[in-house]
Amino acid sequence: MTQSKQRQQALAPLARSEPWDMLIIGGGITGAGIAREAARRGLAVLLIEQKDFAWGTSSRSSKMVHGGLRYIASGDYKTTLLSVRERERMLTEADGLVNEMHYVMPHYKGKFPPPWIFNTLLRVYDRIAGKRYFKYFKRDAFLRLNPNIKQDKFLGASQFSDAVTDDSRLVMRVLGEATHDGAHVINYLKAESLITNEQGLVVGATLKDTASKDKDQTYKVHAKVVVSATGAWADTLRMQASNETEQSFKKQIRPSRGSHLVVSQERLPTSQAYTFLHPTDKRAVFVFPWENRTVLGTTDLDHPPLNDEEVGITSAEVDYLLAATNSLFDDTDLNREDVISTWAGVRPLISDSGDGKRVSPSKEKRDHSVWLDNNLVTVSGGKLTTFRLIALDVLEKCQQVLALDDTTTQEQAINGDQVFSNKTPTHPKFATLPKSLQQRLQGFYGLQLDNLLELAHEEDLAYVTDSNTIWAEIRFAARFEQVIHLDDLLLRRTRLGLILPHGAMTPLISARLKQICQNELGWDEQKWQQEVARYTELWQRYYHLPAA
Repeated sequence: MTQSKQRQQALAPLARSEPWDMLIIGGGITGAGIAREAARRGLAVLLIEQKDFAWGTSSRSSKMVHGGLRYIASGDYKTTLLSVRERERMLTEADGLVNEMHYVMPHYKGKFPPPWIFNTLLRVYDRIAGKRYFKYFKRDAFLRLNPNIKQDKFLGASQFSDAVTDDSRLVMRVLGEATHDGAHVINYLKAESLITNEQGLVVGATLKDTASKDKDQTYKVHAKVVVSATGAWADTLRMQASNETEQSFKKQIRPSRGSHLVVSQERLPTSQAYTFLHPTDKRAVFVFPWENRTVLGTTDLDHPPLNDEEVGITSAEVDYLLAATNSLFDDTDLNREDVISTWAGVRPLISDSGDGKRVSPSKEKRDHSVWLDNNLVTVSGGKLTTFRLIALDVLEKCQQVLALDDTTTQEQAINGDQVFSNKTPTHPKFATLPKSLQQRLQGFYGLQLDNLLELAHEEDLAYVTDSNTIWAEIRFAARFEQVIHLDDLLLRRTRLGLILPHGAMTPLISARLKQICQNELGWDEQKWQQEVARYTELWQRYYHLPAA
């Protein structure tokens, strides 16, 4: 099937004549979670995303599914309790996609936090989880295992556990669950404006196909309730629904940029995550293994007002992360030449003050908020870990507009049905795969894994160079996952553009990619060259190094 036919098929649900029960605007993890919970309750759900699925914050996070250890320190026990429960739930239900990762905090004489304070927090953290993860390593025992870290005044290290994921694949997995239960999801479809009735209530939206060559191609979609899950962009639609001017509207979202560097395991080998305080501003930073590479992150800076453009790291942030890492690891001396790629994302913080200037971004709460404005339900803020609980809060708010099953409470859902539907693949190719790959593919693709294996050619079961990705994943994404551009394939459906040199556009890899895109998407030579040029410019500008 060519790309144009795939697109026609994706857009076909827009011909629906009766109103949808729910129109969800935003295809990140929050929108995906809402679609999942609404569809499983039998609602007619349409989810749209103005760019690609997970294009915004949900492909650019720190990849961590965590309980929020710092919330205990600030006295927010409830947030930690809910986050830890969700972390444990995902570790169980999405094994291979959400994986346990050990973290260590090295302790140094005279530096905060001292071991006794941090270890007390970790014991509480474990009690919440109902499992013992905490260990304390004395100086010599830890240095035997970690000889590269700074040894001067080193006392020992505390170990605890959280989890790591591929955030954009988590979005695709949840969207797959929603689709399985009847939801329709479409990318590259922008909500240009809201539709209101005579009473001023929001009853739908005018949508623009941003992937179409016809710039005037729009669709009017009506829904009983419209949900804006646009994250850091949430104020835009809220202002439309409130009928206020930009001058009088009180903005709630404070965009905060978090940036990361990717280096090779050869330059900085890690089998666990390190968390430590930056020597300059004492913020917590991380160094952790991900996709056979090492990631350095993250920053936390106020970001300028958002538009529809990509977000990239700044030169100052590159220096900041390199300085932090070199302060912990003796003789590593990482520099810009070691950087394989970068990524930056914008977190939607809910500001305590109207001007967003009261505290530093790192001290803003990570809670989510849900608003109802003239039938528009808006949600923003929160964490990747608690996406399901955020979705349940949204459905509860939607009950003020739309008749829903009144059992959608958090406590019941926590102990209720699984979020992720799992079954053992039956395709004979599955048994031939290594156990680690079986686990990964089951976590990444769930109910769709048999389809992936059925589509795969024999040579597609090989890994793409030294990545964890097999060629079959690329073929499956191109055929079934609404790939419009090359960056959809290399930066979100797979992460090859982040972990391979030159954004994965080396001669051998690009030749194979071209063949798959021609076979699965019907791209001719001209289209391939256009996409390569587009992707290369985008990668150089936003996913590599800025000018020094």
